Amino acid sequence: MNIQRFFGKNSKLALAQVREALGDDAVILSNRSVNGGNEIMAFKEEEMASIPTYNEPEQTLDTRIIEDAQSSTLEALFRKRMQSEKVSGKKSKTEIAYDFDEDVEVEATLAQNQAQTQEVNAQIANMMREIRNMRSVIESQLAEISWGAIQHRDPIKSNVLGALLSASFSAALSKQLAENLPENKNEADAMKWAQSILLNNLNTITRDDEMLDQGGIFALIGPTGVGKTTTTAKLAARYVMKHGTEKIGLITTDSYRIGGHEQLRIYGKILGVMVHSVEDEADLKIALNELKGKHTILIDTVGVSQRDQMVSEQIAMLSGKNSNIKKLLCLNATNTGDTLIDVIRAYKGRGLDGCIMTKMDEAITIGNVIDVIIREKLKLYYVANGQRVPEDLHLAHKQQLIHRAFKLGTAKNSPFQFQNEDLPFVMGNSIQPGTKSDVLEFEHA
Repeated sequence: MNIQRFFGKNSKLALAQVREALGDDAVILSNRSVNGGNEIMAFKEEEMASIPTYNEPEQTLDTRIIEDAQSSTLEALFRKRMQSEKVSGKKSKTEIAYDFDEDVEVEATLAQNQAQTQEVNAQIANMMREIRNMRSVIESQLAEISWGAIQHRDPIKSNVLGALLSASFSAALSKQLAENLPENKNEADAMKWAQSILLNNLNTITRDDEMLDQGGIFALIGPTGVGKTTTTAKLAARYVMKHGTEKIGLITTDSYRIGGHEQLRIYGKILGVMVHSVEDEADLKIALNELKGKHTILIDTVGVSQRDQMVSEQIAMLSGKNSNIKKLLCLNATNTGDTLIDVIRAYKGRGLDGCIMTKMDEAITIGNVIDVIIREKLKLYYVANGQRVPEDLHLAHKQQLIHRAFKLGTAKNSPFQFQNEDLPFVMGNSIQPGTKSDVLEFEHA
């Protein structure tokens, strides 16, 4: 069976390559997001007949290796028996050899049984792998057929599904919404219903007093380049404009990046607020003790890749005993959904208290970040959409975010726009077996 790999910047482009190379009847083995795009593994339908069956074992263990292992084992046993009997002095060498023959027979039988068991286990493992692969292929083909039928029977559901995918919501979330779409709705009402479900599942703060007025210690965390320092300055400026400079404290842990702590110091100087630099947990405790009379303390942390070991060290520093630091994860709206999930899982550590969406002005679609926030059940505090301090920081308004997600997803002539004929192909192959699809809760709809 000749399995081929196709790669495109998105599912649509990768699918086009599959059709061109293998035709419309191609069998999809996998369709997954990878760094920078989408990867599809596929082969021609007529090659299905070449998949091997397992009526007879394909592989057996190397008997020579087994015999060598047995020989080595028996030699060791014989030496051990000789040494034991020599010490006791009760048996002659001939008697020892006779007794050892019985031991050899027992050991040989055990070794043979073990070899047979290993061979059977290997055959079973091979068969299970093939069964899982075939099950995946069959499920994908059935899903494709099912969604093709839905398109003809219920075009409104198909249109809602296309709108969700084009807005960069995941296939799992889009599928769940489309499958639960109430009957007898026109397209406009169906879209309103879908948006209402998303609204009910997106958790946001509604007033500044949930953070800045209430006060506390807040650490902004996240990978390099997501805008933590600028967002910290925006929050500090919002606080100063409302409450003055006396009750706010600023801390930076960014001693690794060249000029990192200086950037926040410049903002602090403009605002009239002193910035404390710390390098480790001991420094942080000292700084927090010096600022214990402050109403609100903001901590700007060093940017670390989600795959860097320093992430766990940073989380440990911020999660020290009696620190009461709330961790807010900055999520870059321009990242793919898979990247955002990877970031969240790396930084989750001992728990996250919320998130801030950054770089929204640079994102072409934002359904991906909304999807991830809903999926991971995070509370969204603010949205940042530019570099101006403090103007480009806003409370997260649900309605505006959902409306913007669908508006951006309907851009005309976009190569990433899903066409109706693509939907069965995408839905049939993009959801892998075992994927968690129960992302949304419908009880409050």
